Amino acid sequence: MSFLAIDCGNTRLKWALYDAARPDAVLLRQGAVFLETIDELGEGGWNDLPEPDQMLGSIVAGDQVRRRVEEQMERWEVQPRWVVPTAAEAGLVNGYDHPHRLGADRWVALAGARRRALAAGAGGGAHAGQGARAALVVMVGTAVTVDALDASGHFLGGLILPGFGLMLKSLESGTAGLRVPTGEVVDFPTNTSDALMSGGANAIAGAIERQYRRLEQRAGHPPLLLLAGGAAVKVGPTLELPFEMVDTLVFEGLLHLQAQRSAARG
Repeated sequence: MSFLAIDCGNTRLKWALYDAARPDAVLLRQGAVFLETIDELGEGGWNDLPEPDQMLGSIVAGDQVRRRVEEQMERWEVQPRWVVPTAAEAGLVNGYDHPHRLGADRWVALAGARRRALAAGAGGGAHAGQGARAALVVMVGTAVTVDALDASGHFLGGLILPGFGLMLKSLESGTAGLRVPTGEVVDFPTNTSDALMSGGANAIAGAIERQYRRLEQRAGHPPLLLLAGGAAVKVGPTLELPFEMVDTLVFEGLLHLQAQRSAARG
C-alpha cells in the first residue's frame, strides 16, 4: 500500500511517498516546492509518481492553497484527506483550550513525537523499560513553536515565537538605517550581521531551554528534545541540551495517524 504524506507550511510544500505495507514504512520518493510553484507539481515532481493508495496531509497555508494542491491531485483517484486537530487521537490528548484551533502541523508533529517517545521507552537505550518519555517538540520555520508533551501523551501547551526571518524583518522595518544581510551565529558578535543572527538564535534557544527545564521538572525525567523545520540547523548548535534533529517529524506524525486510523477501521 502506497501512502502520500503532505506537509504544507507557510513557505513550502513538502511531500513523501511511502510503502506503508510494513510497520517501518519505506520511503519511496520525496520532494519539496515553494507555495508559488504548487501549480507545477503535476508536471514536475508528481508527473511520473505512482498513484498513491492513500493520502493524508497537514496544511497551515489556508483554504486557497489547499484547493490548489487538490487540483494537482485530480490526476489520481485518491481521496484528499487533511488533518484537523481534535480533542484526542492516536494516543494524544489535546490540552489546547479550543483543540481545533491548534495548528495542524503542531498536532501532527506531536503525533510523530509520541511515536518516538514510545519507542524510546521500549527500545534498548538508557530509557528501555521505563515507558514513554515526555517530549519537547520544536519546529523552526516562518514561526517557531515549542510544544510540551507529557509521558502519557497529554499536550500541555506551547509557545509561538517569530522565526528568524520575521525577527530580522521586524528589526529592519523598525530601526532607522538598519539593513539585514546574512550573518553567522557566534558567541561574541563583532559585526551587525552576526549580532542580528546570533541574537535571533539565542532568543529562540533561550525559550527552548526554559520550557525544557519546566517540562523536566514536571515530568520528573529529562524529556526528549526534538527539533524540526528548515531553520532548525541554525538553532541546534546554540542549545546547551541534548537534542535530536528530525527533519521528517511531520511525515512520521502523518504515518502514525494514518496507521492508527487504519487500525481503528479494522
